Amino acid sequence: MKAWQFSTDGYPRHERRSAWLDAAARLRLPIDRLPVDDPFHASISSLTSPLGMEFAVVCATPLEFKGRNPAQPAAVWLSMVLEGDAILDDGETQVSLMPGDIAYGPTGMSARLSFTTKFRQLFVTAPKVSLDHRLISPLSLRIGRLQGATGSNHIFSGLLRATAEILDDINASDLRPVELALTEFLIAGLSAEGAPAARGGAAEARNAHLHRICQTIETNLAELDLSLGKVADEDGISPRYLQKLFASAGQSFTAYVRKRRLERCRSDLTSPLSADLSISEICFRWGFNGSAHFSRAFRAEYGQSPREHRRAVLDAAE
Repeated sequence: MKAWQFSTDGYPRHERRSAWLDAAARLRLPIDRLPVDDPFHASISSLTSPLGMEFAVVCATPLEFKGRNPAQPAAVWLSMVLEGDAILDDGETQVSLMPGDIAYGPTGMSARLSFTTKFRQLFVTAPKVSLDHRLISPLSLRIGRLQGATGSNHIFSGLLRATAEILDDINASDLRPVELALTEFLIAGLSAEGAPAARGGAAEARNAHLHRICQTIETNLAELDLSLGKVADEDGISPRYLQKLFASAGQSFTAYVRKRRLERCRSDLTSPLSADLSISEICFRWGFNGSAHFSRAFRAEYGQSPREHRRAVLDAAE
């Protein structure tokens, strides 16, 4: 599947604003009002990844996005400024955005993003279902900004910019590596923004600690001997406290590790990078100790066998 595209240039001048509103509604962008002055121009190029993340390059004359769209499913949105100037308003404070900066927030919270000049942005919506495996006990996510010129955000910003530049020339399946990397950068960035020292509170301290533990699990996911005791020892805490952290998020260590391994296997089953690997090789690659056990767990989680899933996705891509 290639990107779908829209431009107001294909419409008579008196129809351009209504056509743009229809196109913006397809992306579920909250539009408060449109400028009345001409010339008015807007365009979209959008592509949805296999995990349901939507990437859209939006170009326009000065515009304002404001409020929230009740039709938008639970997701985290990102807006990276590629060109132009913008102001982000969360209802309490305003911050200026420069090219490379990344605004973010949950779809259920109102915000105002004003582009004061002709602009170009990459707008991404990441469904919560594609992130919850790393956000077991989500931070109280707020509207915020990641400064694209600092630390790992600079790498994240570069990844998003490169994605925007090639969006018209790739297929949805080509976004698989991008969506995996985006998830890692997003979780790292939001964890840093939500550090307990900045927010305060025992609950958020637990959340931050849980994020660090999840990162430890992620780096050791392929190890057959990955255990609660091993992770607790690596993090310098007791196994009992680690259990309590997962319980506070309504989860268990064992269930979390199994789900993450299944998600990694599910991704590899349909990734071109793993096309030459057998199903058994993929399951052993991510810490399962038997293909029969893996197949039962996969069917229980996704309602189909690994072989059926791989065949269905490949058939759909043909």
